[in-house]
Amino acid sequence: MQSTLSRYRTLPAQAHARPHLAHGSDVNTDADSTDSTHPVATSQALTERLAAMRPRLHRYCARMTGSVADGEDVLQDALLRALEAGRDGRTIANLDGWIFRIAHRAALDHIRRRARRDARASNEDVTQLGDPSAATDVRVAVQSSLAAFMRLPISQRSSVVLVDVLGHSVEEASIITASSVAAVKSTLHRGRARLRDFATTPDQAAVLSPQDQRLLRAYSDHLNARDFDALRDMLAEQVRLEVVGRTTLSGRAAVTTTYFGNYRQTNDWRCVPGVVEGRPGILVYDVADQLARPRYFILTEWHDGLLVAARDFRHAAYAAESAMMSPLA
Repeated sequence: MQSTLSRYRTLPAQAHARPHLAHGSDVNTDADSTDSTHPVATSQALTERLAAMRPRLHRYCARMTGSVADGEDVLQDALLRALEAGRDGRTIANLDGWIFRIAHRAALDHIRRRARRDARASNEDVTQLGDPSAATDVRVAVQSSLAAFMRLPISQRSSVVLVDVLGHSVEEASIITASSVAAVKSTLHRGRARLRDFATTPDQAAVLSPQDQRLLRAYSDHLNARDFDALRDMLAEQVRLEVVGRTTLSGRAAVTTTYFGNYRQTNDWRCVPGVVEGRPGILVYDVADQLARPRYFILTEWHDGLLVAARDFRHAAYAAESAMMSPLA
């Protein structure tokens, strides 16, 4: 069985900084671009910059893919591409713009792969990735759900996310997407109008199966009780678990010793069974603030009553900002 949560990589996750793209200064964000007038991005400097930009990059990738989990996959793909391209320590023109350009391409690649899979199932034309039709404001874009962004054509989606959510200028967005300023203005205008229309249509809540609900409640209860022996008994022998941005563990023994061992040493969390983007998950709250939004979440996948895969976002809490989450009733 191929788990949908089993695409794991380990890359650093840290706080973010606002990138600035200097338009009009011969900026080239292609992965193979170099410019002797710009400082060299050493391997260490590039790694540190990628870690600093990770939350902002995830906000873009999640809104492009419509999922915080898929957004993390695209983000990790983009970070690996950037590390590979910058391995020789060459000079890179406008490092932040170059990184965002790679993330944009990775998101488009993901969307096209998904479109091909969907087209094979429905016999639709894969080339029809969209485009149609005013005005809204930044508040509407920032508060819109990931599902609402997925209803926008790709060009409108990227323009609205870059300008209204991430705060780039139209000129900067044109650099990242390799589009003209006029094209970005047009797609931004149409995307804003459509998002405002979507804001009046509520998203439909997902309902988990009775078995998933039972398993989640048991897992959450055992975590809160710190009953790690009972938790071990809920693991499949070949369970795969990713602590996003830190490590990946395979097998019941490794998860029990390392992962549960780390949780045994912390007491700043309280778990609630819930739904994350339609998937079974554990919502993790700050134990000192019972009324706050979940600080992070753990995605779970079950088979024959056992946990076969999980993704813990404790060290990538930026994902909770965009996730559609709700506790079980």
